[in-house]
Amino acid sequence: MMDRLSLRLRIFLFFCLQALGGATIVLGALWLGWNRLPSSGAEGAFVFTAILSGFGLIGMTAGIWLLFDENVAKPIEKLASGLRANAHAGVDSDLDLQAARYLGDLAPAAHAVSRALNDTALSTAERVAAETERLAQEKQRLTALLTEIPVATILVNPADQIVLYDGQAAEVLAQIHPPRLNAPLWDYFAQDSLRTAKTRAAKTGKETTLTAASSDGAHRYEARLKPMQGGGYMLIIDADHVDIAPEDARPIVYDFDLLERDTAGVAEDMHLRDLVFTVFDTETTGLLPHKDEIVQIGAVRVVNGRIVAGERINQLVDPGCPIPPASTKVHHVSDAMVRGQPAIDVVGRQFHGFARDSIIVAHNAPFDMAFLHRHKARMGVDWDHPILDTVLLSAVLFGASQTHTLDALCDRLAVTIPPELRHTALGDAQATAEVLVRMIPMLEARGMQTFADVVRETKRHGRLLEDLN
Repeated sequence: MMDRLSLRLRIFLFFCLQALGGATIVLGALWLGWNRLPSSGAEGAFVFTAILSGFGLIGMTAGIWLLFDENVAKPIEKLASGLRANAHAGVDSDLDLQAARYLGDLAPAAHAVSRALNDTALSTAERVAAETERLAQEKQRLTALLTEIPVATILVNPADQIVLYDGQAAEVLAQIHPPRLNAPLWDYFAQDSLRTAKTRAAKTGKETTLTAASSDGAHRYEARLKPMQGGGYMLIIDADHVDIAPEDARPIVYDFDLLERDTAGVAEDMHLRDLVFTVFDTETTGLLPHKDEIVQIGAVRVVNGRIVAGERINQLVDPGCPIPPASTKVHHVSDAMVRGQPAIDVVGRQFHGFARDSIIVAHNAPFDMAFLHRHKARMGVDWDHPILDTVLLSAVLFGASQTHTLDALCDRLAVTIPPELRHTALGDAQATAEVLVRMIPMLEARGMQTFADVVRETKRHGRLLEDLN
C-alpha cells in the first residue's frame, strides 16, 4: 500500500506521525503527573511531567532521526553517488532502487535518466572502441618498426619533460632510474652537455651531436639532439648503448598532450588532471607495521588522468624472516619465492625513484606507508611525497556511512579485479589506479578542481582511517 502513495503524501504522513507521537507523549506525561499530584504536590507533579515529557520527546526525535536517516538521507546519498558514478566515471551499473523504495518516483526517474545516459554513452563508446582498436594496431606496427631500428628515441617537451620513449630508450633509462613519462630529463642525464647541445640546436635549427652523461655519472652515451617544430626536441641515443632483443622489446610509451603542457608546479595548486600519481600496494608478513615486513611491492603510474601502460613495478622483497603460512594463504607469496630477492632497502630506493615528483596513492595509505617510513634510514631516502588515500576519496564521494573496502569500491565503479590478482601487490595497485581514474571526474563534478580542494575534503573523514587501522 505504501508503495502506491506519492512522496509528498508520505512526507505529510511522516510529520503527522511526529505530531501525534509528540502529543501522545505530552498527554501521557500529564496523566502520570496528575496521578502523582496527591503524593508529591503540585510542584513535584509539574517537575515530573516536564522531565518525562522532555525525555519522551528526545527519545521520539532520536527514533524519527534514525528512521529518516535510514530511509531518506542515506538512500538519497547513495542515489546521488550512483548517478555521479554513471555520469562522470563511465560506470554502467543499475541504481539500487530497493534502498530508495520510500522516495516515491525519485528512484525510478533517476534510474530512467541513468539508463538513457548509459545507452547514449554505450553507442559512443562502441565507436570509440573501434577507432581505438585501429590506433592500437597502428601503434603495434610502429613499435615493431622502431624495435628494428637500433637506436633509443626520447621525445622531450619545451619544459624538458619526457613525452615519449620507445622500448630501447626504456632500457637505457632503466640503467639510471625506472622509466617515467613526464619525468624531467635531468633525472636521467646530466644537464651541462644537454643544455649546451639544446642551445646550439636552437640557434642553428639543425641536429647536433653530444656525449650525454647519466645523472649518476656511471654511464656516458653518444647521442644526437634534434629540435622539433613548435618547441621541444628529440634525443636519439646510438646503437652501441642499446642492448635489447627484439622479442623482449617494450612498447612505445607516450602522451602527446604533454608536448604543450608544463606539469611542474606546486601540487596543492595544480588541477587534478595535471597531477602525476604513483599508485602502489604492498603485501606483508602480517598486519603490524612496527614489526612485520614487506614481501612484495606493486605500483603503476597515472599521468593526465590515464594509467601509463608499461610503467609499473612488480617486485618481490626478501623480508629477512619466515613468512607465516596464514599470510602466504592470503597473498600466495612463499619463502621460496622471496629467497634471493633484494631486501627492502634496495626495493624501497627503486620505488622512491619511481614515485619521484608525484602524488603517492594507496588504499589505506597509512598502513602501507608505515612500513616504508620504518625503513627509510636503511633506504637513505625521505618519504616526503604528498599522499592521497582512496578510502577517504570514497568517503567524500559516497558518504562515510558506506563500506570503503577496495572490493566495495571496485563494485561501485565497475572495476574488475581478476581473482588470481586479488591480494597481489600489482593486482591491487592496478585496481586502485583504475578506481582513482574513475574518481577524478567525479571529484571535479563536485567542485574539487585542485589537489588542495581534495585534501581539504578528505581531512573531514580522517577518523575512518584511525578506525580502520
